[in-house]
Amino acid sequence: MNHLVALPHHLCYLNGEYLPLNEARVSVLDRGFIFGDGIYEVVPVYGGKPFRWAHHHARMARSLQEVRIPHADDAATWAARIDHLVNAHAAHTGQRVGNIEQLIYIQITRGVAPRDHVIDPQLSPTVFAMVNTMKPPSAEQREHGVSCVSAHDFRWEKGHIKSISLLSAILARDISHQAHAVETVMFRNGHLTEASSSNVWVVKNGSVMAAPKDNLVLEGIRYGLLEELCAQEGLSYELRPIRRSEVFDADELLLTSATKEVLPITHLDGQAIGHGAQAGRPGPIYQRLYQAYQKVKQ
Repeated sequence: MNHLVALPHHLCYLNGEYLPLNEARVSVLDRGFIFGDGIYEVVPVYGGKPFRWAHHHARMARSLQEVRIPHADDAATWAARIDHLVNAHAAHTGQRVGNIEQLIYIQITRGVAPRDHVIDPQLSPTVFAMVNTMKPPSAEQREHGVSCVSAHDFRWEKGHIKSISLLSAILARDISHQAHAVETVMFRNGHLTEASSSNVWVVKNGSVMAAPKDNLVLEGIRYGLLEELCAQEGLSYELRPIRRSEVFDADELLLTSATKEVLPITHLDGQAIGHGAQAGRPGPIYQRLYQAYQKVKQ
């Protein structure tokens, strides 16, 4: 039985044209559809302004270069498109653009061609963007933290590319979904990598740590942001290989992503994170970083 879903009809951008989202069409021979041959970017929008846009555009350019998709649009061109979509989306929802938090999704595929694994460098990329209302964590999640589960990191070894080939991430996220948890924290060869769609941070003795920025981890925009916030708050910041045992022995565990911002993990595989009276509760470092994050959004 087919279940038809009503598609939103606010404005999107597709290959040089603005049109209703439910009318946007791409060929079934688009290599994004056939192979997952493309990259994407997700940008939070606060008060009508894309947050840390220069960093997002730089990461998008790195991903395009890694997969050898030519794309000449600069940050200013994209910023103008985003501004158009953000304002159109706010008008569509009947809200003032400064009163809502939005999320811009950008996707660029290699383009349309007969199905063949060989890359044709002459193809014209398919370029798409849309805006949705952001769905942040709930007040309860912020107050009490979230539960996660762990799993072996079975994904490919080019995790630094923000690829639209997301089947492994979907399967990883389903592990936690089936366990009624918020995220799947992954380990490779006994060391922390990241979660299915978030970066993971370990807090120990006042130091904020994460896995190194290498090919096994997507460098979230919050890598750089948390480094800045830690410096601002007088906290130690370190990127290094982190053993599984260190994760479970952490004083605090944090998730970061465009939508989660900073979010505390209070239980992992059913074990309370933290020590003593603080075990299983959001910790003081989370509180400081979250408040600092809110200030830079303004």
